[in-house]
Amino acid sequence: MSILLTNGTYIDPITLKFATTNILVEEGEGGKISFLKHIPLDNTSPILDCQGKYITKSFANGHHHVYSALSRGMGAPRKNPENFQEILQYIWWTLDKALDLDMVRYSALVTAMACAKSGVTFAIDHHASPFAVKGSLETIAQAFDEVGVGHLLCYEITDRDGLDIARQGLEETAAYLSKQQGLVGLHASFTVGDETLKQAVELARETNSGIHIHVAEDKSDVNHCTENYHTWVVDRLAEAGVLDFPKTILAHCLHLDEYEKKQIEASPVWVVQNMESNLNNSVGFFNSKGLGERIMLGTDGMHSDMLKSAKAAFFAGHNYDNIDYAETWRRFRNVHNYLKSNDFKSDGDNNLVVLDYDTPTPFNSSNFLGHFLFGLEAAHVQHVIANGKLILKNRKITRVNEQKVLEDARVQAERLWLKMQL
Repeated sequence: MSILLTNGTYIDPITLKFATTNILVEEGEGGKISFLKHIPLDNTSPILDCQGKYITKSFANGHHHVYSALSRGMGAPRKNPENFQEILQYIWWTLDKALDLDMVRYSALVTAMACAKSGVTFAIDHHASPFAVKGSLETIAQAFDEVGVGHLLCYEITDRDGLDIARQGLEETAAYLSKQQGLVGLHASFTVGDETLKQAVELARETNSGIHIHVAEDKSDVNHCTENYHTWVVDRLAEAGVLDFPKTILAHCLHLDEYEKKQIEASPVWVVQNMESNLNNSVGFFNSKGLGERIMLGTDGMHSDMLKSAKAAFFAGHNYDNIDYAETWRRFRNVHNYLKSNDFKSDGDNNLVVLDYDTPTPFNSSNFLGHFLFGLEAAHVQHVIANGKLILKNRKITRVNEQKVLEDARVQAERLWLKMQL
């Protein structure tokens, strides 16, 4: 069934032109939107009055981690981490080993709900649960589908927990890609041996997919590669074929030299910037110089609010990157270009966000970018439509019982935290 949005101001996400209009939104993947001057007398579609509201294309997240969703407020690790390797070892690798499928399900549900409430209708996720590998991707997909958020998932294949679990990751990925769109996930060069890397690239080629991997997030990744493989990280990945795929996503890309950046720019792959995570882990600052234009934004599991991440990229980039208002908006919207150029589903025109933004200053196409960076926040998201379906109405999740999910998630979080102490 279609939805009719009336009396709203539509902001074109490409031209940034403002137009007061009615919008008929078709349901389903690939559904159209039609701009109507008048409401048809024979209209039978549900009407959502958007008087005084702004309507635009919804948002998307280029790099997320569902598995971190139940970590908020958990106790301190057994050892206070002194570097990035210890952050992984004592926090995230301790957490992911404790996950079971029930925890994964609720991690995905609360992540999808957080996405919807932030105006995000599509998330590219990078998942890890080494002792609950089988069925984990389908569990996440079902949870996202319940809430109504689109997804492009992968399992984080790695040798760090042994070759048997690496094999399970490859098998889970192959099974999932046989029926769903997705990517072949790898953790990072320093935890992936040559044979696993080779098999992952072969799987990506066989399934017409791509690789989703962390690259040079910390100097330790670079040092490990030069010491063990006598080459640079990007060289190693390029030789293995990772850079061959236009669907490949390289996350972080902080510690690269000019030569490596040129390799990436010359390839068809995409880079995801995750500024807040980099700041939190003290691993360095993103610098886009030499990487080309295929750069998009992600949250790296820190949260699901892309408006917040865009601001972080802009503010932190003042001293470390060549980024202005327009470039921040371009990276913010580039996830849609990645999805469209690779023919991924569930990010069509009928994915919209309605913003209740009562600004005290003029708001128009000429100053939109200033409002984007210094005014618009997730708190202004009032309604969200995904694939033509209303998944958030008056800031309330519509397709699942939000309060019940949160109550059950707290139970799962306590289970997770307890297991992490064992």
